[in-house]
Amino acid sequence: MARAIVVGAGMVGLSTAWHLQGFGYDVDVVDRLGVAAGSSWGNAGWLAPGKTIPLANKSLWAYGPTALFDAHAALQVPARLDPGLWRFVAGFMAHATDRAWDATMARLTPADLGALAAFDELTASGVDAQTHDVPFIVGFEKASQASGFLAEVEGAARHGQDIPFEQIDLEEARRVAPVLSERVSTLYRMGGQRYIDPGAFCEALAADVRRRGGNITGGVEIVEVTSTRTPAVKLATGEWRSADVVVVATGAWLPSLVRTLGVRTRVQAGRGYSFSVPTREPVTAPIYLPHTKVACTPYRGRLRVAGTMEFRGPDEAFQPQRVRSIVHNTTPLFRGVNWAEREDEWVGSRPVTPDGLPLVGATKAPNVYVNGGHGMWGVVLGPLSGKLLARRIATGETDPAIAPFEPLR
Repeated sequence: MARAIVVGAGMVGLSTAWHLQGFGYDVDVVDRLGVAAGSSWGNAGWLAPGKTIPLANKSLWAYGPTALFDAHAALQVPARLDPGLWRFVAGFMAHATDRAWDATMARLTPADLGALAAFDELTASGVDAQTHDVPFIVGFEKASQASGFLAEVEGAARHGQDIPFEQIDLEEARRVAPVLSERVSTLYRMGGQRYIDPGAFCEALAADVRRRGGNITGGVEIVEVTSTRTPAVKLATGEWRSADVVVVATGAWLPSLVRTLGVRTRVQAGRGYSFSVPTREPVTAPIYLPHTKVACTPYRGRLRVAGTMEFRGPDEAFQPQRVRSIVHNTTPLFRGVNWAEREDEWVGSRPVTPDGLPLVGATKAPNVYVNGGHGMWGVVLGPLSGKLLARRIATGETDPAIAPFEPLR
């Protein structure tokens, strides 16, 4: 039996391993920490193809000073001398145009259209986890704030997505989102999206990989990947392990392992923060506040509140001010939330590319592949990209949905 080593035990790596098993591979998944220990655990858990869109858009051109100097900005870029960071920012901003947005959206759409079916395949085939199919509530303090979000929804629909979308009043929104305050004056209901508990889903996926004979090992740090006669990975201990195939799925830590293998696209950590809070009345649907970029999801009897995009190193220290900023921006728009009883405070490093496209496919090293760079969309696109990369590895066929994600571009 052919053997594969998958480096990374988040949603992307586990999905790749699961599908490789379907093609007859014996898989070993290794991670420096463990299952869902990176950005797969504390995110909002949205399976939202209608929001799986390019991050860079023309509105960012008016946002520069805010990102640098406003402590409560949804996007923060630290003012520091870091040539690599500023090269990334320059490349990212080069895609902040209508033309670039449309070009990237056209490339993302085929993957968006297949994302939910890829989750259904997992849950129908042994992965003991749920996806929750309920409309999302989208709210604004002022009607004028909604124009950018409406343009994004229209853009996704223009490129081929079917997104049920309608304006509703506060009374109707409160039936599923009673935390909304009177200050939220403009509200929409968006269908066709789902949500999950991302940590629990990854644990269930890992359990099924093990049930099918795979090994998953935490506490294993890979420091080098190479391929001469056969692909191999080097552990921090100095030990080498070889396999027929190696897949690197380490998210924001991709560059350290694949740059020498021809993958030159920079991957920058776009760090997001989250926490959970108790609410006076239960929230039964996700809530999105686009103006402040805050995403909220029902979570184990509480409400998970997630937000911010922070361009820092993936291993930099947790910044408590980012959590305080989310609370500061959200408190006026909510009611019946005990902000003082925060739990599960978390930061995760999402892997962002300058052009907004993932990196899924072969490297220059024979039989070494990469699956990452999904930005904020690693959870929703992970099962599909894992499925299609596994097919590429096993059959040599590149599905059109991942063809634009060529890692050597």
